[in-house]
Amino acid sequence: QVQLVESGGGSVQAGGSLSLSCSASGYIGDLCMAWFRQAPGKEREEVARVNAYYTETYAPSVKGRFTISRDNNKNALYLQMNSLKPEDTAMYYCVASIKQRSCSTADYWGQGTQVTVSS
Repeated sequence: QVQLVESGGGSVQAGGSLSLSCSASGYIGDLCMAWFRQAPGKEREEVARVNAYYTETYAPSVKGRFTISRDNNKNALYLQMNSLKPEDTAMYYCVASIKQRSCSTADYWGQGTQVTVSS
């Protein structure tokens, strides 16, 4: 069982930046890690993932603006968000998958941190 705790959300104006962090209660080196988000009235979507082999994948809507990274020594996951847009407004969740390479499951979820981008 892995517990995930997000931090770093907040409010920012369009064009601004925010950095999210996720702290895990256990070793994450064997896990695929990802950020998901859900906006009011919309389906939850995967924003970015980095698997246990450090392969990164991004949703087209955030590619070039967001950067995911991990620090296995600190059991931490990060999301640097630049050039934020109002449509990035959502609750952001840290997610861990036991599928090291494919990330095809979402096994552990954090409680979420709110990101609000105003125009």
